[in-house]
Amino acid sequence: MLKLLVILLIGLVFESAGVVLLKKGITQVGEMHGVTAAEVLRVVKTGAASPQILLGIFFEALFFLCLLILMGKSDISFLWPLTALSFVFATIAAIIFLGETVSLLRWVGVILIVIGAAFISYSQHVKEQTPPPSQQSGPGAP
Repeated sequence: MLKLLVILLIGLVFESAGVVLLKKGITQVGEMHGVTAAEVLRVVKTGAASPQILLGIFFEALFFLCLLILMGKSDISFLWPLTALSFVFATIAAIIFLGETVSLLRWVGVILIVIGAAFISYSQHVKEQTPPPSQQSGPGAP
């Protein structure tokens, strides 16, 4: 269980780094001025040449790799809700690396996410400690 949580935390750091880099890169690309083929091509070409966007995609791919490893080793009903912790990591990264201001209402949302992830983690802990139902054997067993 601890090994899975460590892989998850590493993956969430990769995911947050990817999001921050993608945001920085797309900000440098600039806004789209209309939805025309030429404008879409400009954004795609500029984005494909941006080191920050490419590095962001790389970190997102590392997160995806961690996610695939975790999916092979744990219940999706346990794992997937815990990936919501990426909102916490991304919020903190946005403050540190992007200089964003986070309102009190957003912090309340982040806290609710942490509480939900804690419930999910606890439910997995309880599941692992609950012994399986004993199978009856001997006379009178079905």
